[in-house]
Amino acid sequence: MSGFKNFILRGNLVELAVAVIMGTAFAAVVTAFTGMLLSAISKATGGKEPNFDTFAPGDVLVGPFLTALIAFLILAAVVYFFVVVPYTRAKDRYFPAEATGTPADVAVLEEIRDLLKARGGNV
Repeated sequence: MSGFKNFILRGNLVELAVAVIMGTAFAAVVTAFTGMLLSAISKATGGKEPNFDTFAPGDVLVGPFLTALIAFLILAAVVYFFVVVPYTRAKDRYFPAEATGTPADVAVLEEIRDLLKARGGNV
């Protein structure tokens, strides 16, 4: 029983559960936003909802694929412009990347090398 308790209380499992819950909630928000955009497109095109489900050139039903593709592109744009871009800007602003340079351990080794050279040792 202690193995099960350790498994349940492991940090990664709890973090994963929180991520799934937050992802599900966020998916509902993005889906609603996508529906709102499709509704706006519908009003802009004279009341026709952008639904290609019956589109079948040459008797090949490609309409559902086109509808899903357009919904995916809208969803991807929403995620990119409202999540990824603000997150990247906030991360760069509040947690700037460290200046690139010589790592501390390499700098210490180079200092030791230079000291040995100054003492006349063969390096």
